[in-house]
This record gives sequence, C-alpha cells and structure tokens, in this order.
Amino acid sequence: MNRIVEFLQANPVQYLATVGYDGKAKCRPFMFCLEQDGKLWFCTNNQKNVYQDMRANPEIEICVASPEYAWIRLHGKAVFENNMAVKEACMNNPIVKGQYQTPDNPIFEVFYLENPHGVIADFSGNPPYEF
Repeated sequence: MNRIVEFLQANPVQYLATVGYDGKAKCRPFMFCLEQDGKLWFCTNNQKNVYQDMRANPEIEICVASPEYAWIRLHGKAVFENNMAVKEACMNNPIVKGQYQTPDNPIFEVFYLENPHGVIADFSGNPPYEF
C-alpha cells in the first residue's frame, strides 16, 4: 500500500473515470486525500455529476502519470461513508479546506476504494508492479 500512496501523493492531480448516467465515459481531474486503516480515501461534492455517477455505478478507475513517464491505473468500487475522522483529516489539504471549510459541510462527501486493484508501470521494460 505504501508504494501506491507514495505514487498518488507525488502526482497530486489524478484522473477519475466513471460511466456517466447518460451511459457515456466521463473522466475528471481528482485528488487523492489519504490512506487510513488500509483504505485509499478521496472526496467530492454531493452536488456534482461525478457523485451522482458514482452512486449509480460505483465501479471507477483512477489514472495518473509521473513526470518520469511512470503511471498508475487503479480501479475499485467507490464506497461512500460518513467518516468524520477522514473528513477531518481531509481538511489538512488547503484546497479541500478552501472548498468545504469544515468537515461537517453537508455537501462534503468522502469515499474509499473497495477491493482496489491496479498496476504501476513505466517504459523501462521491467514488469509492472501489480497490486
């Protein structure tokens, strides 16, 4: 898990893919929040289409590349949980704090990836790291 967390933290703007409620693929910039209790946590706003998309079809994929041409592809099921400890920890990110101000903001949602699976790969010719 450490390798995944380090990669996501080192490359802070990831791209999250969903199937939209219109049945078409959607890809949006996103940010990893933190790892807690062995779970990878992210956050969003329950007024956004991405939230509605994930509630309708929680299977998502996240992808990001590093400046060194390595990348991660991570997929799993988005599970929303009203976890106040995670919401409070998310407030340590000034971008999140600026958008939501407090962890009890009614539009502020956190979710983790259930059964995350993916790869970290690059163009080195070495086999990818699969998790």
